[in-house]
Amino acid sequence: MIPFVRELDVAYGRVDPVSPLIRRVIAANPGPFTFTGTGTYVVGRAEPGAGVAVIDPGPPDDAHLAALLAAVKGQTVSHVLVTHTHRDHSPLARPFARIVGAPVLAARPPAQVVHASGGLDEDEDEAFAPDVILTGGEMVAGDGWTLEAMATPGHASNHMAFVLREENALFSGDHVMGWSTTVVAPPDGDMTAYMASLEAVIARGFSTIWPTHGAPITEPGPFLTAYRAHRLERERQILDRLAAGDRRIADMVPTLYAGVDERLWPAAALSVWAHLIALVRQGRVVAEPEAAPQAVYRPV
Repeated sequence: MIPFVRELDVAYGRVDPVSPLIRRVIAANPGPFTFTGTGTYVVGRAEPGAGVAVIDPGPPDDAHLAALLAAVKGQTVSHVLVTHTHRDHSPLARPFARIVGAPVLAARPPAQVVHASGGLDEDEDEAFAPDVILTGGEMVAGDGWTLEAMATPGHASNHMAFVLREENALFSGDHVMGWSTTVVAPPDGDMTAYMASLEAVIARGFSTIWPTHGAPITEPGPFLTAYRAHRLERERQILDRLAAGDRRIADMVPTLYAGVDERLWPAAALSVWAHLIALVRQGRVVAEPEAAPQAVYRPV
C-alpha cells in the first residue's frame, strides 16, 4: 500500500512557512485531480530585500495572484519556474512575472496541443511561452538557495521538477503526489518515460518531496518504492485481464477500477491506455490496428 498523506491544513491565500527556505501559498482550485488546490512555492529567506524564486504560480485566479504578490512584497523575485504547461500550473506565470519583473523558466511546451480528455482538469495552457527554455541540469541561484532543473517527463512530455540543493528536496510538480497516484494520459503523457523518470527520482535519495498538490512526502524512500510497485502491479493486472479474454480498454476498466467512482473511469481508461502503449513497445502485447483507445489488444 502507498502511504498516502491526505491531511493538509488549508487556508486559501495564506502564506505558510514550511521549511527554512520554503513558503507555500495554495490556490482555491480544489478538485478530483488537484486535491486541495495548486500549491505555489516561494523559495528563499523570508526577509525584507531577500531574493526569491517562485515555482508554479498556478491557475488564472486574481485572488491567488494578489496572495502571491503579498507573499513576496519587499523581496526581489529573480526567477519564475514552471513544472509543466497544464492549466492548474502555468497560466498565472506570465501575469505574475510581468508584475515582479522576472523571467519565466520552463521546459519547451509541446509542439501541438496533445493532452487527452477523459474528464481531466489538466488541459494544456496553449498560450504559455517561457522566456528561458530548460532541458534539465540547469542551475539557478539566489540568496542562500540553489535550484537545479531535473527533467521528469511522463505525466507531461515537458514536465520539469526542481531540486532545492540546500535541503536535498524536490519540487515534484505532478510527477509524484503525496495524496494520490499521478495521471499519465496519452498522447502527451507517456508511461515508459514516466517510469524512467520515477527511477531517476528514486536514485537521487531526496530527503523531502514537495508536490504542487497536497502535503509533502517526508519519507520518500518507502513512499517511492510503493509508488513504483503500484504501477508494476497495475501493469500485471492489465496483462491478467488480457489473459482472461478482455480485448478492449472499455472491457478492462470496470474490473480494474471496480472500487473507484465511475465518474473517474474515463481518466482511468487513459491510464490503462498508457500502460498498453508501453506493453506494445516492449513486445508483450499486440494492438490491432495500433495502440489507440478503441484498439483490440492481445497478449503475445
